[in-house]
Amino acid sequence: MTEKKHQSKAKQPLTEDSAKQESTVRLFNKEVKRSDLFKFLGLIGFFVLCIIVVVALLPLFKDIFEPGGVDRVIERIQDAGAAGVLVLLALQFIQVVVAFIPGEVTQMAAGMLYGPLWGSLLILFGCAISSAFVYELVHRLGAPFVKDLISDQHLKKFQDFEKTGRLNIIVFILFLIPGLPKDTFTYIVPLTDMKLKPFVAITTIARSPGIILSAYAAEGLLDGRLWESVAIFAVLIVLAIIALIFSNRIMEFLARHHIGNGSRKDK
Repeated sequence: MTEKKHQSKAKQPLTEDSAKQESTVRLFNKEVKRSDLFKFLGLIGFFVLCIIVVVALLPLFKDIFEPGGVDRVIERIQDAGAAGVLVLLALQFIQVVVAFIPGEVTQMAAGMLYGPLWGSLLILFGCAISSAFVYELVHRLGAPFVKDLISDQHLKKFQDFEKTGRLNIIVFILFLIPGLPKDTFTYIVPLTDMKLKPFVAITTIARSPGIILSAYAAEGLLDGRLWESVAIFAVLIVLAIIALIFSNRIMEFLARHHIGNGSRKDK
């Protein structure tokens, strides 16, 4: 019953009338858009968490610039056990929820601290949890909240994607390509018919190659595989730049390419 209720809510935000409504709250005798307040609080939360982490871990970094200092710092954080893992997960969670904070820093940190395998698993776990949180948040706050956060152009594109009947495939491709605004898409997909479990599974799997490569390359910087790591980062950066430049064309191509299959829906 709850899942069906969520699905009916998800369809409403993609309609033009509901998207035009403004959701506001009163703060200090002023009307403030709920989405603006959310972004502001999220950003403040991110910086507060960063400050707390820096202050708490400052003693660990005291000799980072000395010979062998980086290795000693990593060893200390690893020895912190669950505390270090929780800090990394918290940063990853806020990065996805706030959406416009780049995630490469946490991915590289995870690779350096816990290696490509465990580092990638930690980041992917954080992505799954934060994506599920955003999904539920969008369903509860509704269309006006997302409309204030996301451009009309992106909303229209996902309307077209849903009409193709191949939304699952398209979402997988969008989250697979480096450089596309995945965290922005995380706020739009819940407005479609896609259910929570497929949404989390598809987006997490699609994010995996880029996260694994970033974590592997980051570890390589510490292990002396400098040129290998530089080459990986260079390829990822070039792909990201190309995808960013041609993002609109990529999305238009996906919509056109699948439009003929509109009568068949993703299961």
